[in-house]
Amino acid sequence: MSDSSADFLQTTRASYDAIAKDYAARFPTGLTHPLDRTLVIAFADLVTANGTAPVADLGSGPGDVTALLHERGVPAFGVDVSPTMVALARETHPGLRFHVGTMTSLDLPDATLGGILALYSTIHVPDDHLPTAFAEFHRTLLPGAPVLLSFQSGTEPGRLHLSERFGHEIALDYHWRTPDQMRALLTAASLEPVATLLREPQDTETRPRAFLLYRKPLP
Repeated sequence: MSDSSADFLQTTRASYDAIAKDYAARFPTGLTHPLDRTLVIAFADLVTANGTAPVADLGSGPGDVTALLHERGVPAFGVDVSPTMVALARETHPGLRFHVGTMTSLDLPDATLGGILALYSTIHVPDDHLPTAFAEFHRTLLPGAPVLLSFQSGTEPGRLHLSERFGHEIALDYHWRTPDQMRALLTAASLEPVATLLREPQDTETRPRAFLLYRKPLP
């Protein structure tokens, strides 16, 4: 763990606490493209085909994707680093469960999850913390359970630091990675590939969107 990234949880939490209400208003559905929604629905179908264990939506934000999973019959709950985001999600979706947490240290027993969804949330995790996060995925998933990741991608890795968003002062880092980088890390965490999709940027998007579907191997 490098000193430069040791406080990323604190700065990410504070930044999303500051912009939570504006973020929820700007992205009211959580899924900005029909293909993104279709992939989440396919993920939900894979989960229900594998059993009835709950799914963790990591980086759940305002909770709309967690709600979509619930509508598809998946017993999903949301986890977010930002207490303000969690409060908004609970207010908007009072029948669902949301709690504060981080993917690098999931407060969950071993082999209890029927799936993990992480849409555009690994982008705030520094490189040297991703192996820890993916090891947590493997630890908490049931055998055969799927993982769906999405992230802004491109042909070259990079990093963007924002000090302002929606008129609020923040300190938020975005880490851009290639699908090959992420696939290597997931494989190193003993997760196996199912599918990869790269969607070209649409409308105001500036980078391609990568989707990686993996699963915990069967015994």
